[in-house]
Amino acid sequence: METDSVRRTPATAPSGPAGDGWTTRGWLGAGSAAVLVLLLALTGCGVWVLAHATDVNRRLTDRWSPALIASVRMESALVNQETGIRGYAVTGKPAFLQPYRDGVAQERAAAAELARLTEGDVRATADLARVREDSERWQATTARPVGEASDPTASAQQRTESGKPAFDRLRASLTEQQHRIEAERDRALGDLEAARTLRNTVFTAIACVVLALIGLAFAGLRRGVQGPLDRLRTDVREIADGRFGHTIAASGPADLRALARDVDGMRRRLAGELEFSDRARARLDEQATELRRSNEELEQFAYVASHDLQEPLRKVASFCQLLERRYAEQLDDRAKQYISFAVDGANRMQTLIGDLLDFSRVGRLHAEDADVSLEAVLRRTTGSLGLIIEESGAVLTHDPLPVVHGDPTQLGVLLQNLISNAVKFRTPGVVPRIHIAVLEPEDAEGGGLRRFAVSDNGIGIGPGYAEKIFVIFQRLHTRETYPGNGIGLALCKKIVEYHGGTIGLDTAHTPGTRFVFSLPRARSEEPASG
Repeated sequence: METDSVRRTPATAPSGPAGDGWTTRGWLGAGSAAVLVLLLALTGCGVWVLAHATDVNRRLTDRWSPALIASVRMESALVNQETGIRGYAVTGKPAFLQPYRDGVAQERAAAAELARLTEGDVRATADLARVREDSERWQATTARPVGEASDPTASAQQRTESGKPAFDRLRASLTEQQHRIEAERDRALGDLEAARTLRNTVFTAIACVVLALIGLAFAGLRRGVQGPLDRLRTDVREIADGRFGHTIAASGPADLRALARDVDGMRRRLAGELEFSDRARARLDEQATELRRSNEELEQFAYVASHDLQEPLRKVASFCQLLERRYAEQLDDRAKQYISFAVDGANRMQTLIGDLLDFSRVGRLHAEDADVSLEAVLRRTTGSLGLIIEESGAVLTHDPLPVVHGDPTQLGVLLQNLISNAVKFRTPGVVPRIHIAVLEPEDAEGGGLRRFAVSDNGIGIGPGYAEKIFVIFQRLHTRETYPGNGIGLALCKKIVEYHGGTIGLDTAHTPGTRFVFSLPRARSEEPASG
């Protein structure tokens, strides 16, 4: 070809960024590592601040506040004991001993709670021991003797001088204990406030550092990556607009500079290839013109074949028949036979030309692809074949047929040829039974195709002829035995392949013949693409 003689400019080897400074990946890796170290340090600081604040908060909420509440409950329990003993001493009624007994139980529970909460604190433990010692002294000198005396009033009067000072000392010990616990709670509150202030300060500093890092990263990317890329994009647009003499300036990290040099090499390559492309385009234009001229000649031939060639054939047949009718008395049997041969030959030539035209028009005429209901196509086909179906007594059955995508006229020709072949090549003396089946796809997806089968109980086709029967003008029987031009199955194959499917003979099917073919699914069944 002419285009093969055009010399191409050799491709330049890509220039790598090695030894030309840091690449974008290197800068990003180093920056990311530094930012990661800084963020880890900030995260560690933040974790320590949170742990410290949590510890201070736990010391307040889990120790000193419950301890103060337990001390108050203990004081309330002792007051209830003193009130119950005094009431019992005044009235002598045993009912007043119930508040005393409840107070004793509450005191023990509160003391146990305080002992658990103040464990490890020497001063708080000492305060609790002093309170329990004073409580035991008041119990031993006043409460239990009065509660166990048969005459509580007299027993109480005997212990008035010693009981009141003992209970006052107990109250003083409780007050001192509560003051110390309150002081510890206030100290924990102060620590908590300081921890919150520290936490807020640290996290504010972390946020400021993170924002500063983001700003630095944005500025660095804009200066080191986006700026060079913008300049490269501007240069590439210049070249894309056809200014192939514009030189691309390299800037930025090493890999971007290497990319700019590669693009500039491509620019030089494109400039060198421009002449080659122009020549190739000119050659393609010449071929397209030649192809259009050939198509026009084919269309002209089709017109001649359909009109100018068939018209003389019709005249030959008509005049031969007119000759036979007008001079029938003067012609012997051999002459009539010759005339019959001539008429039959002209008719077969007309049929052959019509079949050839139909074969050549597949994919060029009536190409109105749309979603087609095969049920409707089959109804029209059986309507046009109604006479031969009725004369042969054929029984035609079918599965529920789906909607496919294709040309309705060509699909009708496909079904008409397959059904008429099944009727034509029937077994003598046997009622023809034809069935159109819908098959499962061969794979999970189906390849966008639906599979069908047309089977009959006719004379069948040998496996050795599975390919030959689809070749145009190939016949397995004489014209006297079965009429036709041997073009029906070739036409079926061309129609199916035009629709993107396949057709073949099922050699394993017996008795009779079974053709399996595929057609595109309806567009409404196809999944939407992204």
